[in-house]
Amino acid sequence: MYVDNGTREISTDQYAKPEPLRPVQALFEFQTKGVLNARATDLLKVKVLDQVKSSGLFSDVSEEPVTGGALLSITLNNVPVTDDAFSKGFVTGLTFGLAGSQVTDGYVCTARYVGDTSGQAIEKKARHAIHTTVGNAAAPANATKAVDTEDAVYTMTRQVVSNVLNDLSHDNNFK
Repeated sequence: MYVDNGTREISTDQYAKPEPLRPVQALFEFQTKGVLNARATDLLKVKVLDQVKSSGLFSDVSEEPVTGGALLSITLNNVPVTDDAFSKGFVTGLTFGLAGSQVTDGYVCTARYVGDTSGQAIEKKARHAIHTTVGNAAAPANATKAVDTEDAVYTMTRQVVSNVLNDLSHDNNFK
């Protein structure tokens, strides 16, 4: 597995920190083609919420409602990007791996922030990808080899979430 290099992690030093910091209720959901994937949500939720906590953008991060009503919802949706992944894998299998193939999973991360009970929302999106090679396929260009599947998923998640948090922090309406 390879993590695409098109989306790089943004350091929290680059975030524009609001003054004063306020508490936020943070929610996370992982989806597969727009449908809740509870197993992946459970796997990634703690890491994403810890990343929000360590962002320095909020005085406190809670899964429960907070004073002032601020709410940050982060959704990570796994969407297909390559055509007909099944047939590529089938051809690779028929040739006993001699004809390699590559499958790319795309991810769209959406952060939606509502700073108070007025309902005015700020929405930021970022995209990322993980490439998987099967059989005798060359490593994809512009990608970094992951140690394993877990490493690829955690790296992609950390990088894409850092991008939406950075974009949110630089929005003029983020207070």
